[in-house]
Amino acid sequence: MAEGLLQPGQCVTVRVPGTSANLGPGYDSLGLAVALYDTLTVETQADTSDPDDLQFELDGEGAAGLPRDATHLAVRAMDAALARLGYRRGGLKIIASNVLPHGRGLGSSAAAIVAAVSAANALVPEAARRDAQWVFQLASELEGHPDNVAPAVFGGAAISWQEAGVYRSARLTPSSTVIPVVAVPAVELPTKAARAMLPASVPHASAAANAARAALLVHALTQDPALLLAGTQDYLHQHYRSAAMPDSSALMDALRARGLAAFVSGAGPTIMTLANGDEEASRAEWIMAGKDAQGEPGKISRVRWRVLRLDVDVEGAKVELHRRY
Repeated sequence: MAEGLLQPGQCVTVRVPGTSANLGPGYDSLGLAVALYDTLTVETQADTSDPDDLQFELDGEGAAGLPRDATHLAVRAMDAALARLGYRRGGLKIIASNVLPHGRGLGSSAAAIVAAVSAANALVPEAARRDAQWVFQLASELEGHPDNVAPAVFGGAAISWQEAGVYRSARLTPSSTVIPVVAVPAVELPTKAARAMLPASVPHASAAANAARAALLVHALTQDPALLLAGTQDYLHQHYRSAAMPDSSALMDALRARGLAAFVSGAGPTIMTLANGDEEASRAEWIMAGKDAQGEPGKISRVRWRVLRLDVDVEGAKVELHRRY
């Protein structure tokens, strides 16, 4: 396909929610969007067709260690999307504002990819643009799995799978009483390292038990949040990874022992609790902050966590396109 050049003078801003994958038993298949957002702004520059003319401004989470050139994940994803659409970039100015912590299991890489693919799709001529399903498909290919990508694109919760080489997803609407509460540690755990700890096979009994809990979780999340504790019980992956994040595993166990639906968010080491209402959310916050269930000082964890009570994001990626000149 012949490549066209992006029209200069355009500006697109994409806001993408953070996501939590797995939700306990839904390994590589379930995900939830949360109201914590990364923002990517891309401007096409006038009078230059040189792809090396790249201005990159970056602030927020991970800014000190991330590249500001064509090797950045967002630029690579944007180039891949433009090539798929039959276009290429000339001079660009990119502004990335990162709120999602990196390497913590809150979907920062999926957010960067979704933002970049969405931006590329918005910057090509209207006749060449594709729909959100196309964004989901390509972003899943680039990410390597769809569990974070689907809620990042569509919002809410999502069940995702692959069929005949095509990524698919079904959107879920969580109950209005469900409140995500996260405890984010200072340390990172790369997804690749966490995946390397998983065995090639698991016992049939574990697989059967996990399938039952994943099915229950869909019902609990959307219809009966009183069942979230049982629905978030995992038999497939979390205990294999516990040695890489002992403090996270200890906090998760402490929360679950107190009746709260806690699990490792994505590959970790962030811990998420799906609280059923404000009272449960407050109890989760106290425990995550190292206090007991009544808010008094305790000795539940020796680690200081950044504790955030979040809303479920129901909109997914938001794209705003306008001309600069």
